[in-house]
Amino acid sequence: MKKLVDIVVMIAAAFVLLAVGAAHAQPATPAQPPAPVQPPTPAQPPAPAPPPTSAASAVQPNLAPHPAPEQPLPYSHKTHVGMGLPCQLCHTNPAPGQQMTFPTTSTCMKCHTTVVTDRPAIKKLAEYAHSKLPIPWVRVYKVLPGVTWTHRKHVDARVQCETCHGAVGDLDAMSETTAVTGMASCISCHQARGVSAACTVCHAWPAK
Repeated sequence: MKKLVDIVVMIAAAFVLLAVGAAHAQPATPAQPPAPVQPPTPAQPPAPAPPPTSAASAVQPNLAPHPAPEQPLPYSHKTHVGMGLPCQLCHTNPAPGQQMTFPTTSTCMKCHTTVVTDRPAIKKLAEYAHSKLPIPWVRVYKVLPGVTWTHRKHVDARVQCETCHGAVGDLDAMSETTAVTGMASCISCHQARGVSAACTVCHAWPAK
């Protein structure tokens, strides 16, 4: 009986030795390198905001040619604006404010009593001044029939002259270069400025 026990012990010890040997015989698994650290993704700059709607761009140029009307005296906005004269020096907006005025002869003569007095146009200007008669300028932009419109509200809203009349300072002879008297121009400009474009804003209803 003792021999049988010794044999069993010897067999068990052999299995233990085989298991230990097998464990030592397997190669060690190499350690995995740490995952590379990814640099933080730089924050993307915010998308640029769309440019504000320009009221000036709401007034489109005239598609049809509008030649400059014949005036009693030649007058160049390009020359006078280029000298730094502001629009309000010649064009005022007296009550009730529907129209901007033409310059008085006395306003012109403040400069032209001494400036280029030998030119025929200035001599004719001096004749108007001496006669006390207003210069019969021809209005270029005219409010269409059925439209209720006033310069005063637009002046009070600080709408610039160029917004409606275009680059007047580039003109030697004033002409209707923009389509500001067209309804589409009025509506698009009002919408761009957040102003009501309802029919009754510009048109009396019922029609008188």
